Amino acid sequence: MFIIILVALRLLGKRGVKQLSVFELVVIIGLGSAAGDPMFYKDVGILPALVVFCMVVALYTFVTRVIAKSKKVEGLIEGKAVCLIKNGVFAIENFKKEGLSEDEFFAELRIHGVSQLGQIEEAIVETSGTMSIFYYPDEKVKLGLPIMPNSLKGNSRVIHHADTYSCSFCGYTEKLDPAASHSCPSCKKLEWVKSSNRKRVP
Repeated sequence: MFIIILVALRLLGKRGVKQLSVFELVVIIGLGSAAGDPMFYKDVGILPALVVFCMVVALYTFVTRVIAKSKKVEGLIEGKAVCLIKNGVFAIENFKKEGLSEDEFFAELRIHGVSQLGQIEEAIVETSGTMSIFYYPDEKVKLGLPIMPNSLKGNSRVIHHADTYSCSFCGYTEKLDPAASHSCPSCKKLEWVKSSNRKRVP
């Protein structure tokens, strides 16, 4: 059961275990389950629960030591930190692997005071599921994809006026001349929205 829980939570990804590593959550669930059975079922004595406790603690100690000695095992059990935004543009392949929705991710960024992607040098989702964001200083903030609520409703395939636009899918930003359509060099999508130059409000 320890191994089954570990594998299942590992497959669920970081969203389900925010603030805790997968391994720590497995230990908590294992201990909680062992403690719960004697409380609910009269035919389950203290001794079996104590045996389970000892096994979980022993497994925890063993795996912790293995993790300390092997980076490969650590990555397999606890996962790795993943960069989701680099220089104001989505790392599309990494983003797909994390199973995050765009709205959910944008909400997380807004909680950190981000209003447009050009404010971000790098955004990394840690193994615990928390977000680490490294910002450009105000004087180096770029034009970027706006992420405020409803900001993407004005996206369009047609470029009506010469201006700076951001791809509404990946955040790639460039100056565009009027055109019936324009393919994003980064993701090949055709939807664009006018870029924002807002500075971050801490």
